[in-house]
Order: sequence, then structure tokens, then C-alpha cells
Amino acid sequence: MNGLELLQDPNVRWILAATVLLGLSSGVLGSFAYLRKQSLMGDALAHAALPGVCIAFMLSGSKSILLFLLGAAAAGLVATFGIGFVTRHSRIKQDAALGIVLSVFFGVGIVLLTQIQHSDSGNQSGLDKFLFGQAAGMVRSDVLTMAIVSFALVGVCALLYKEFKLLSFDPGFARGIGLPVAALDQLLMLLIVVAVVVGIQAVGVVLMAAMLITPAVSARYWTERLGVMTALAGLFGAASGVIGTFASAADDHLPTGPLSVLAASALFVLSVLFAPRRGVVSKLLLRASVRRKAIADYEERMRGGRPA
Repeated sequence: MNGLELLQDPNVRWILAATVLLGLSSGVLGSFAYLRKQSLMGDALAHAALPGVCIAFMLSGSKSILLFLLGAAAAGLVATFGIGFVTRHSRIKQDAALGIVLSVFFGVGIVLLTQIQHSDSGNQSGLDKFLFGQAAGMVRSDVLTMAIVSFALVGVCALLYKEFKLLSFDPGFARGIGLPVAALDQLLMLLIVVAVVVGIQAVGVVLMAAMLITPAVSARYWTERLGVMTALAGLFGAASGVIGTFASAADDHLPTGPLSVLAASALFVLSVLFAPRRGVVSKLLLRASVRRKAIADYEERMRGGRPA
């Protein structure tokens, strides 16, 4: 079955739209997180979203996606402020604080998930799908919600591009010219929380961090300019969604989210190998060219009777 035949299925079209939008917004946001050396932040916030989803279900008793998103967003915000509090009021560095928050929130989420699964309504909850995602279960309203949120995230990044650029490269200078660095940092974390919350239904809490960081790291190999990097990261993320969706649609037994992550990883490997200047192959070719030039210069000097 070719791509055009697959697109005739409405469900495939919705899943494709969802994964492309998720990859686009995640790649753009992940660029700033990567440059801020906060790659683990997406992983921590994704794992922190699980207890929020569980608590939302326990309070409401329904499988409302909107309530799940609100619960996950609230848990993500609590985790963000918790990481900041631990970092500011102790000698623990941010990477250690991220690891602590990730472990605690995910542990709480697994406990709550197990409790729900053993309750009377556990068989109907379907919350275990949030661990690894279930893009095939997304409907039109879910995709429309994801579209609105994704375009909003990309729009905010475009409007505050200069501010986020200064925040990523020189926060001291940004503070010196009067920019609210702390507020911008919290806003960036909030945007990451929103991206994670929107993406967990398609990719799951375990793999969402890969959709945030892998496209950004891949794009970094191809350029030295932030604008080009964010555009490429969004493109790589969207391409990963396309590849994952078609691979999943071609075989009903394969999940879309993990396949999208594997596609992003494959693009990363290609970038590492073949990107100009930074790629392994490019560096080997450059070294070989320099070596040939050095040998040619040496032989020319010898033929001219000059000492090497």
C-alpha cells in the first residue's frame, strides 16, 4: 500500500496531522532548551505529567482529554517550580534537581496508575496509554486542540525570538539591558510544559523528551545560526512524524509514537555522519584533502631541490 492509498484513510490523516504538528512545535522549543543546556528538562516534565493525568482522572472519573491536559499541565508547573526551588535554595545543581524531580513524580505517577488500574473503573481508564502514547486513538477534536496549541507555541517563539536568543547565549547581557530574564526563563519552561502535555497522548511520557531534543541536536550539526537551527529542528521533527505515521499505518502492529522517535534518531545519525563541517564524513574528507595537499606540497619542494 503506497502513501496515497494510506492517506485515503481519515484516521491516518488525523494521526499524520497530529504527529507533524507535534514534531514541528517540539523541534522549535527543543532548540532553545538544548542551547540552554536543559535537555533533561523535557524528560523531567514529561514524567512529571503522569501523576497529573492520574489525579485528574481520580477527581473527575472521566476520560476527558481536556481534563487530562489540565492535570498534566498543573503537575508540570509544580515540577518546574520545584526544580527552581531546589536549585535556588540548596547546593544541588540543576541536573541533579531534574533527576530528583523526574524520579519522584514518575514514581508517584506509577503508584497512582497502579491504584487506578486495580479500582472498579480501572479497566475503563486507559491511562496506561499515556506511558507510551496511542496516536491511533486520537480523534478530530484532539488534533484540532493540538493544532491550536502547536501554532500558539511556534507563534510565541517567533514573537520572542530575540529575547529567547539572548536568554540562550548571554543571559547576563540580557539582564543588563533590562530584560526580565527570570520571567522569560519561566515562560520558556511553561511552553515546554505545554508542548509535553500536548504530546504525551501521541508519544507518551517516556519518549516525549526525545521529540523535544533529538530534532534540535540534529539541526545543530547543519548550521551555526539559531534561526536556521530552529527551522531545521521543526522540519526534522515534522519529518519524523511523517515517517513514523506512514511506517505505523503500513503495519497495524507497530505504534506511531515510538516509530516517530526512531525516525528522529535516524535523522540524528544521518546528521552526525553527513552534515557539512560538523559531520564525521565531512571531517574525514577534509582531513584527507589536507593530507593530500601536504603530500603534494612536500613532493613539489623535493622536485625543486629545496629541503623539506
